[in-house]
Amino acid sequence: MTRRQIALEVDEQFAEDVLRGLSSEPQKWLSAQYFYDEVGSALFEAITALPEYGLTRADSRLLRRHAGEMIRFHDDPLHVIELGSGSGAKTRWLLEAETARHGFARYTAIDVSAAALAMCHATLSRIGGVEVATENATYMDGVRAALRDRRAAERVLVLFLGSTIGNFPTPDAVQLLIELHGALQPGDALLLGTDLIKPIDQLLLAYDDPTGVTAAFNKNLLAHINRELGANFDLRAFQHEARFDPEESRVEMHLRSVRPQSARIEALERSFRFGAGETIWTESSRKFTIDAVKQMAEASGFACRGQWVDDQWAFAESLLIAE
Repeated sequence: MTRRQIALEVDEQFAEDVLRGLSSEPQKWLSAQYFYDEVGSALFEAITALPEYGLTRADSRLLRRHAGEMIRFHDDPLHVIELGSGSGAKTRWLLEAETARHGFARYTAIDVSAAALAMCHATLSRIGGVEVATENATYMDGVRAALRDRRAAERVLVLFLGSTIGNFPTPDAVQLLIELHGALQPGDALLLGTDLIKPIDQLLLAYDDPTGVTAAFNKNLLAHINRELGANFDLRAFQHEARFDPEESRVEMHLRSVRPQSARIEALERSFRFGAGETIWTESSRKFTIDAVKQMAEASGFACRGQWVDDQWAFAESLLIAE
């Protein structure tokens, strides 16, 4: 592929974000939203099955056990809108509860991965009475698109599961919830998944599993840049690293350069140098307390009307009502 072809075909926002992150000093970074290309989405599905990563199973248990309670915040039919749907496997419990209640359910999946949306559509459209739509978009663009055809006598339930909110710095997480609140009507709801604080050894093992699946997931971010932006990152020259920041109550994932090196990104017409031991910060995953979730909700205009906590892995689902 020639440089001109790369420039014509590249996702401009992806290129801009990579340029901004790798130009940052003293800490280079890359946005975690770009983990989820086709390969990354498949690797993440594998992570959710690892014994060390209990978050997704806890999320699923709570939804399976309490779906009926979670959707009863209003008697009207629900339009369920999911941010970062992935395969949508966990969402089936809520949709089945809604179809049992009203005989049908509307569902819109929002994801930046077209492959994940295709899998989600195939999985959830098998449920009788469920009308499935997809939006290949970022969170708020997808929400606004989904709400354009809002129907009379319909309430909206937004799902933000899997503790994805923990990937945002606290001010950004609050700002996202404020924007979401602004798009909703009073009485609409947000079901928010949050991973809770737990022993540090247990946390780090969940992000640095012995089989190396999470390491492959992390390194695939560089492979994504290679494929889409015409870069030449040597994945063997970077090492996956997970660390815990107690002040911010978050696990961080980094890619550590094992030697001095440079990488060329043709779409940017730029090369980037990395010193031995220098890292690219690729993800943060904040761990919450129950009170911290309530405070974040209140700061963004929501009222917490219900919380469910898993009994095997410290994880919570919180039902937040737009006031």
